[in-house]
Amino acid sequence: MADASAAGPSATLTAFDRDTAVSEQSRSEHGAAGRVQFAADVSAQWRAGRGPHGGYLAAMLLRALIEALADPGRAPRSLTIHYARAPQPGPVTIDATIERHGRSLSTLSARMEQDGTLIALGLAAFSVPWDAPTVTELPMPDVAPQDPERKPGIPLFKGAPPFTSHLVLQSRIGAVPFSGSDAPMEVGAWLGLAEARPIDALSLAFFSDALFSPPFIRLTEPSTTPTIDLTIHFRTPMPRAGDPDPEELCFARFRSGLIHEGFFEEDGVIWASDGSILAQSRQMGIVLPRPIG
Repeated sequence: MADASAAGPSATLTAFDRDTAVSEQSRSEHGAAGRVQFAADVSAQWRAGRGPHGGYLAAMLLRALIEALADPGRAPRSLTIHYARAPQPGPVTIDATIERHGRSLSTLSARMEQDGTLIALGLAAFSVPWDAPTVTELPMPDVAPQDPERKPGIPLFKGAPPFTSHLVLQSRIGAVPFSGSDAPMEVGAWLGLAEARPIDALSLAFFSDALFSPPFIRLTEPSTTPTIDLTIHFRTPMPRAGDPDPEELCFARFRSGLIHEGFFEEDGVIWASDGSILAQSRQMGIVLPRPIG
């Protein structure tokens, strides 16, 4: 099994690890390709708006893909998910298929279903590292450093969804949501999981959708913004070299430039505390009125 989770065999599992766990049910191999079916349970504790948080489901799908490939030499590099419908809390199945296993790069797909109904489709690329120079034009924003005290579960705004109770969140960029501000549609914060664990690909998948949607800044009425599709590019193989600090926070910034016919885009970058880029993301969402009750 690939070292996808920060929790080793003797470690105490966090709520994040328990609630994104998958259990292999069957495996069939055809040469370099193969199919693995997993069972999992969607927890009600990670709800966001009309259903489970998109980043939470992304982490669950990614865990299944990592375990299906079972090759620690190939790190996740890209994951794209299309969300077909929101599942209810309870059992789901995930079919992960190794579509191609090349000498350096593997392509996989995943299908999440609940009671025979499609929930999400995913495509992913895993690869060994390649020898090329490192060039970056994405410096971390000049913001105040993270607070010395790690306080979990502090929401960014009144009525924040339940999944935020699992976060350490220290806001640095962004106007008040639903205030009709003319400020840029941009949000940024230091992020971590409430139960400390080293940053890995799974938590980055979750963090890629963890802040409130930037369009909230321009809106005047409470709304929800379900994700239509989400792509995450993992820019640093996990786990990182050295002894990771389970209490390290990363800095995430998300921007939107257009809301049209209800749809908007969101571009994100996640940096490590040392300023190195861990992940980039892009998603399309849709603005919907918040349901009453």
